[in-house]
Amino acid sequence: MWTYLIRRLASAVPTLFIIIAIAFFMIRLAPGGPFDRERVVPPEISANLNRVYHLDEPLPRQFLRYLGGLARGDFGPSFKYRDFTVTELIAAGFPVSLKIGLLAMAAAVLLGVGLGAWAAQRRNSAADHMVMGLAMTGIAVPNFVVAPLLSLVIGVYLNLLPVGGLGDGGVRHLLLPVISLALPQVAYIARLSRGSMLEVLNADFIRTGRAKGLTERRVVFRHALKNALTPVVSYLGPATAAIVTGSVVIEQIFGIPGLGRYFVQGALNRDYTLVMGVVVTYGALIIALNLVVDLLYGVLDPRVRSRE
Repeated sequence: MWTYLIRRLASAVPTLFIIIAIAFFMIRLAPGGPFDRERVVPPEISANLNRVYHLDEPLPRQFLRYLGGLARGDFGPSFKYRDFTVTELIAAGFPVSLKIGLLAMAAAVLLGVGLGAWAAQRRNSAADHMVMGLAMTGIAVPNFVVAPLLSLVIGVYLNLLPVGGLGDGGVRHLLLPVISLALPQVAYIARLSRGSMLEVLNADFIRTGRAKGLTERRVVFRHALKNALTPVVSYLGPATAAIVTGSVVIEQIFGIPGLGRYFVQGALNRDYTLVMGVVVTYGALIIALNLVVDLLYGVLDPRVRSRE
């Protein structure tokens, strides 16, 4: 397992380098620049700004300079948020997105796996069709539709929960964003869990357990559920990364100062360093979560450990 871990970490470095290189050159191919929306300034001042931020240098030299700063943990200065570095902006926004994303993913896993397993045990029954129907609805309706509806009904009409901002960071302020993020994931995980559970329940070792007189509860929770979680675990890696850093719509609707809002503002403002900082954080998070998923395979399936 340690050999496998070291090998995966070694392959993660060139993967992250390719992500950085593609993002660096692509963002500079976009029309416009970080100072184009400023008031018209004399050419001398514009040249000074480009020189201060090294934008007058050839792109390969800018790229090498950026890699040198990145190796020291420095994402560079923000072109628009003049009083903050990109590292400070990410340090402020990432914990907020991480907290909301992890809470949403935890709720989605608990509800999705539970509903999927429950539906699989009642295959082709009314309960099974109801759960799958709700799951398809959850997949079809995007969260940018769900979030305003929840805000309108629960926050405005019923006045049960606040609809904007983080406040003191308590449960009341987090509940609506977490629910809005979790509902589509509940639908996906429920469908994955049901399909995998149906396959496992028809396996030979499950029939053997039942033939030995094991209770249905023990068969399901002790033997079937563990093996049925493999495709769910595979889905959780990229899904968690997407929720944590891609929840820009939810952050905009509920006025949450997370990482997604910084990414959108950076792209609109051509804030190269801010966009790059978010992309690097996002890429590193995906790589790390996929590594965790691969390691969890060995815990859930001993055959993976024996092969490695």
